[in-house]
Amino acid sequence: MAGTETESRKALRELIDLLGEVDERWLSPEWRIESPDDVVDGHRALMHILQGGLFGHFEDDPAHPVFQRIVSPTRKFTGDNPDAIYFEAAVEAGRAYRVRGNMDGAVYVSVTIEAGGADRRFGTHTAGAINDTEFDVGPDGSFELWVGGPERDRNWIGLTPDAWRITTRHYFEQQEVVAADPVRPVPVSIECLDAAPAPPRPDDASVAAGIRRAASFVRSRTLEMPPMAEADQPPFVSRIPNQFPAPVKPGNFALAAFDAAYSHAPYLIGPDDALVVTGRWPECRCAHVCLWTRFIQTYDYANRQIGLNRVQTQLEPDGSFRMVIAHRDPGVPNWLDTEGRLFGMVFWRFMLPEGEIETPQTQVVPFAEVARR
Repeated sequence: MAGTETESRKALRELIDLLGEVDERWLSPEWRIESPDDVVDGHRALMHILQGGLFGHFEDDPAHPVFQRIVSPTRKFTGDNPDAIYFEAAVEAGRAYRVRGNMDGAVYVSVTIEAGGADRRFGTHTAGAINDTEFDVGPDGSFELWVGGPERDRNWIGLTPDAWRITTRHYFEQQEVVAADPVRPVPVSIECLDAAPAPPRPDDASVAAGIRRAASFVRSRTLEMPPMAEADQPPFVSRIPNQFPAPVKPGNFALAAFDAAYSHAPYLIGPDDALVVTGRWPECRCAHVCLWTRFIQTYDYANRQIGLNRVQTQLEPDGSFRMVIAHRDPGVPNWLDTEGRLFGMVFWRFMLPEGEIETPQTQVVPFAEVARR
């Protein structure tokens, strides 16, 4: 017997149909997904993206915003980072907000405004950014920022007419993997300064709208993302395995930090090979490297070493580094664990770099020879 027809039920059916379409198209040869392992990885990525849409967007209310942690050890998408904790909230032009927070031991903190994109589902560009070199930080690490409203001389970031999202980034450089703790407290809050009554209780229209926001989030990170081989890539992305492009700043590339330099390339190594990576960390506020799946999810940083920051890296006597990307422990420092994946992604971040950044160099070597080289 059919249930009562509501707009929320219609929206739910749309979401269910979307998940089916994503399965049939995004995880198929149309997106160059053919191996069983890639399909399985894709289903896991889809579940994480769906969780992100529900957790971060279903209850969106720019009049009563709440910072939500974007990614965690069990919710990964859009190139997450084991050395960072990210929060986001809904905002809209015409309103004013106050953000209060604390550095909390982070070596870098920034706030960015995402803007553009149909149906507020995926920003097309970064519309504003401010980092801790540009706002006042108290002796105890506390800070207060004004978002939107009248322009201020300091501690202010504006909202463009198409602004719809605010993101905070806390980057850490320490031995512990900060993102591995899904409930690690990072003091950050947002308050809408425009007087607004308590929101009405959820109704058919608001629940349907929330489901559709979650569905839009899923669509934006699956069917609306062209296959990597076909998409125009920013200059910091290489399609050539084991060859890093020169690190560059991304400009206003959506969801990127204005003040970082990136370098990104796939790795491809046989079951009995390893990839030796050499280079030098640049002068910068913080830096790190990590491994991703083809769906831009970090490997299991809670149980494996899949990334390194400068504190975690053991340097050579001349100050350079030698890292080894391998499928099993080579018995040398700076091993990055591939989880046995012959193909994956390597991503470098350099925050507030000073001067030229040396491009990391690579060499594929037999695994048995790693310790002898």
